Amino acid sequence: MKSTVKSDLFRQLPAVDELMRNRYAASLVDLHGASAVADAVRAVLSRLRAEIASGLLDGSALRLALDGMNSALEAELRQSLRPSLRPVINATGVILHTNLGRAPLSESVIDHIRETAGRYTNLEFNVEAGQRGKRDVHVDRLFQKLLAGHGHAVSTIVVNNNAAAVLLALNTLADGGEVIVSRGELVEIGGSFRIPDVMAKSGAKLREVGTTNRTRICDYENAINEQTRLLLRVHRSNFEISGFTEQPSTAELVSLARSRDLPFVEDLGSGALVDLENFGLRGEPSVLERLQSGVDVVTYSGDKLLGGPQAGLISGREDLVVKMRANSLFRALRVDKLTCAAVEATLLAYVKRDYDAIPTLRMMRLTKQEIGERAEALAKCSLVARLRAAVIDGESVVGGGAAPSSTLPTRLLALTADHLNADELAARLRINDPPIIARVEDGRVLIDLRTVFPDQDALIGSALQRIANA
Repeated sequence: MKSTVKSDLFRQLPAVDELMRNRYAASLVDLHGASAVADAVRAVLSRLRAEIASGLLDGSALRLALDGMNSALEAELRQSLRPSLRPVINATGVILHTNLGRAPLSESVIDHIRETAGRYTNLEFNVEAGQRGKRDVHVDRLFQKLLAGHGHAVSTIVVNNNAAAVLLALNTLADGGEVIVSRGELVEIGGSFRIPDVMAKSGAKLREVGTTNRTRICDYENAINEQTRLLLRVHRSNFEISGFTEQPSTAELVSLARSRDLPFVEDLGSGALVDLENFGLRGEPSVLERLQSGVDVVTYSGDKLLGGPQAGLISGREDLVVKMRANSLFRALRVDKLTCAAVEATLLAYVKRDYDAIPTLRMMRLTKQEIGERAEALAKCSLVARLRAAVIDGESVVGGGAAPSSTLPTRLLALTADHLNADELAARLRINDPPIIARVEDGRVLIDLRTVFPDQDALIGSALQRIANA
C-alpha cells in the first residue's frame, strides 16, 4: 500500500476526545469510569494504526472497522477489566495441580471466608476477656483435638507456606548452629525451593551425612558435636530413591535425639491428617503418626493433602512452638484473617470426620466406576461430526509433590478430531470460557473427570460441541 494512501487512512481515524464524546462511549463511562474507557479507546485506535501501517486495512476494511467501533470498545473493556486470576476446569487428573492452585476449597470454607472477610472479626481479640488475643487460637484449638493422644502437649502455628514453616523452625532452633540432614534428603521442588538454600537463609549451617542412597544412624551420631542444634528429616516430596538404599527409622532418630538432648524436626511436606490408605494412597505418613512416634516438630503444607488453603503449619512440642511464636520472624511470615478462616473451616470438617466435604479427599475417594459412568455419559453427548470420543482406562495422580509413586485407577475420555490435531484441540479447550485444561498423550486429548466437579461435565460437553461444529 502506498504511503499516500496510508496517510489518507490514518487521517480517517477519529481522535480520542472525539470518540469519548460519542453517546455510546459516554454510556460506557457511566459503567466503567472515564479512565478505563479512554484506555480502551487508545488501545483500539492503536490496533487500527498498526493494521494500517502493516497494510492489513484498506479503505473499505477501515470503514467496516470504524462502523464496529462501539463493539470493539466494549470487547476491549471486557478484556481489560476482566480479572487475570479466574477459574479453570482441571481435567488433567492431577488432584493437587500446583499450576492450577492445588487444593480447591470446600463450600463450608468459602462460606466462612465470606462471612468473615466483609466484616470485622475477633481475629486478635478475646471477646470474653475484652482484651487483645492471639490469632493462632482459632486453629490451635482444633489441632489440639486432632493431634491429641501422645505424651506431651502439642501446639500449632500457621505461616504463609511450608517453606516459611521450615525457615521459622530452623531460625528459631538452630540459628548459628549446625543442622544434621541426610544427603539424600536435600531436595529441590517446584519454584527452585531448595532445602540447603532455605537453611542458609535461616542462619543454620548444613551438615550433610551419609550418601545419596544410603544413610545410617551412625552417620548422624558421628556428626553430632558441640555446634549441633537439631536433627532434620525432609520428605523427598516429588521423587523416590529405590534399589540399594538405606535410611534410619524414625524410632532410631528419635532415640538418638533424646540421648543427645536435641530436637528432632521433620519437614513432612504434604501434611496428611488422616490415614490415607483408606483413600487409596500408601506410604504417606500422617502428622499425628509422626508426633506419636516422638518427632518433636513437624512442618507441613495446608494446601496439599490437608486439602485447605496455602499455608505452612508447624505442630509439635509446646515449648518449642512457643519459641517460634516469639521469634520476630514469625510476624513477617504470619497469615491474614482469610487464611485463618479457611484453615479453621477445613479443620472443622476433619473434627466432624466429614471427609467428603474436603474436595481433595473426595476426589481421591472416587472409584474408577463412578468416573467411568460420567465419562461414558459425556462421550455419548460428544459424538458429533468431526469429533470422536472413547472411554479408556488410565491413572490419576495426587500431584503437588505428594505420594510421587502412587496412582489412582481412573477412566479417561480420549478425544480425537478430524480437523484438528491433539495439540490444536487442547488449545481450543484452553481458550474456552472457562478454560478447560486437559492432557495430551499419544496423539489424543485425555480428559480425566476425577478432578472435574460434576456440575462442570455439561460445560465440557458444550465446549466439545462448539469445537466440533466450528
